[in-house]
Amino acid sequence: MNEEVQPKPIKSTSPLRRIGIYAAVLLVVFLLGIIPMWLKQRQCASRLAETQQKLDRSQIQNHLASAVIDARRGDYEPARQAASQFFTSLRAESDKGAASTLTEAQRAALQPLFAGRDEIITLLARSDPASADRLSDLYVSYRKIMNG
Repeated sequence: MNEEVQPKPIKSTSPLRRIGIYAAVLLVVFLLGIIPMWLKQRQCASRLAETQQKLDRSQIQNHLASAVIDARRGDYEPARQAASQFFTSLRAESDKGAASTLTEAQRAALQPLFAGRDEIITLLARSDPASADRLSDLYVSYRKIMNG
């Protein structure tokens, strides 16, 4: 009975291995924390792009509406500038191709509107009251194309 019980040595991990385990656990925790933020960022970026497209389309329509109102009031120079901005913005959006907010059918339907650009700008530059009617007709055509 006098047997002495000798304890078995406990295997201890080396400090380098322990640091490696801690680093791996820390990395997993970091990745678990960053994934939800990344998903939220993607969702927000998508909504921002959608909102930016809507804003661009609204600004284009606003340029035309401003031109119509200014021409009706007899303010032909601001109307000419707004009409020029409308045509420039619309052309830029139309030229984007597949990246445009406009559908292929809308881009095709808008082409005839560009044909009257020079005439409308010239009427406005000459302060011709007929330009107000032309701009009103253009506005109605544009709205019909965009909403139709």
